Amino acid sequence: MSRINYDLKKIKGIAFDVDGVLSPSTIPLGCDGVPSRMVNIKDGYALQLAVKHGYRIAIITGADSEAVRTRFAALGIADIYMRASVKLPILQEWMEKYGFHPEEVAFAGDDIPDYEAMRYVGLSVAPSDAAVDIKAIAGYISPVAGGCGVGRDLLEQIMKANGEWLSSAKAFGW
Repeated sequence: MSRINYDLKKIKGIAFDVDGVLSPSTIPLGCDGVPSRMVNIKDGYALQLAVKHGYRIAIITGADSEAVRTRFAALGIADIYMRASVKLPILQEWMEKYGFHPEEVAFAGDDIPDYEAMRYVGLSVAPSDAAVDIKAIAGYISPVAGGCGVGRDLLEQIMKANGEWLSSAKAFGW
């Protein structure tokens, strides 16, 4: 049974922020000043499986990192929006591209730049260590911190609600 108080069978598209959601909030800087991000392997598994099952996944991040683009593209995600200083118009454009209504979309974010996008969708999700203002508007607060499996938590629950988690040979490989 899902811990999320939402009809997860409605969800067709899921958008994620990166820093603080799919990677930890603390980012080491290289000597050149370029941030290095860590990613969670279990998030990666769930993301690629969701793509295989036909879910539309979007990455909407303020980051400008070829490593971020490469990581998520390798998981089969086609809709990667970088340098998104204002996320709501990008989210709306992505939703229009696929004909999604707000109630069919989940957005996972952790800080103020995610606020408007989270208020717009049917299901807003925050990691356990999200900013206070974000937690206040989240429809679901994951029990895990950003970078520690928030994507896996959300996607696993959506796919279980739809009978798609571990339901076919697609589940047992990358």
